Amino acid sequence: MKITMLLPVLVVAAFTVSAAAQAPAPLKVGDMAPDFTLTGSDGKTYSLADFRGKKPVVIAWFPKAFTAGCTLECKSLAANGDRLRRFDIAYFMASVDTPEDNARFAVSEKADFPLLSDPDKRVAAQFGVLATRGFANRWTYYIDKSGRIAYIDRAVNPDTSAEDMLARLAQLKW
Repeated sequence: MKITMLLPVLVVAAFTVSAAAQAPAPLKVGDMAPDFTLTGSDGKTYSLADFRGKKPVVIAWFPKAFTAGCTLECKSLAANGDRLRRFDIAYFMASVDTPEDNARFAVSEKADFPLLSDPDKRVAAQFGVLATRGFANRWTYYIDKSGRIAYIDRAVNPDTSAEDMLARLAQLKW
């Protein structure tokens, strides 16, 4: 009787251990960034591979277009575009929103940079930013010319995102 009562517990425990073993390890500094090809708010397609060997890439993941924090972050980056472009980088915001939603959001916030769309959430999952609620966490990845992660900011402040990004870029000497 005791064995039959334990069997469901053992099955659940085995499944949990198996699922955890299959989950990818969180990305860390020094890891190769997952390659991606995503549609930008400007209608163009962007691939990380296109920048490898040419310039660093900064990807600022955000949860949802037209929400308060994401609007503040987009406005911050758009207002500081001239300062960000002094660095030889490609920079993007990215979310799991549709290309159409991100295109409208980019226009409404006068974004002078592309907002990337990952509606199937595959790339967000590879970057480890996909939250349990189905949106991306507000994390920024700094990827060097070789495609390796140079820094991960997991404490992005929407109000000061551009200033914080500029400080990090200066620190990385990009």
